[in-house]
Amino acid sequence: MSDRSLNITDPFGFSRLSKGTIGFDDMFKQLSSYSENLQKMSSTFPNYNIKKTAENIYVIELAVAGFGQQDIELILEDGVLTVKGQVSTDDKADYLFKGIADRAFTRKFTLSDTVEIQNADLINGMLKIWLEKFVPETKKPKKIEINNKETFHHQV
Repeated sequence: MSDRSLNITDPFGFSRLSKGTIGFDDMFKQLSSYSENLQKMSSTFPNYNIKKTAENIYVIELAVAGFGQQDIELILEDGVLTVKGQVSTDDKADYLFKGIADRAFTRKFTLSDTVEIQNADLINGMLKIWLEKFVPETKKPKKIEINNKETFHHQV
């Protein structure tokens, strides 16, 4: 197999990318795991949008018509936001046509370590989850002073 051919277990080539990097191994493992799970996440219900509304502000919008606040659960665990919905009705109505889906669902979103959930709103059948990206002090640019060779003191 040539170096340019598609590797089914590593379709995005993360193993090649990781060879010249230091300290990114956890990130490459996460990306590789995410790419493996893409096929498992083929469900299209409910439909959703992800919008960037400002420099560091995002909103996930899920179309959840027919679901009430009591029917939806949001869980954040290990950087994965899971949205679960299950309508709890004892509706035995004799529908002539039923076009509004009320089946149970689970949607998962992987969040960066620097993204925090601010709040969630259920408005007119749309669940809106507001997110904000924070840049930690350790990631902000900093100026490195250059020592004069004559005044250099190695600190241990």
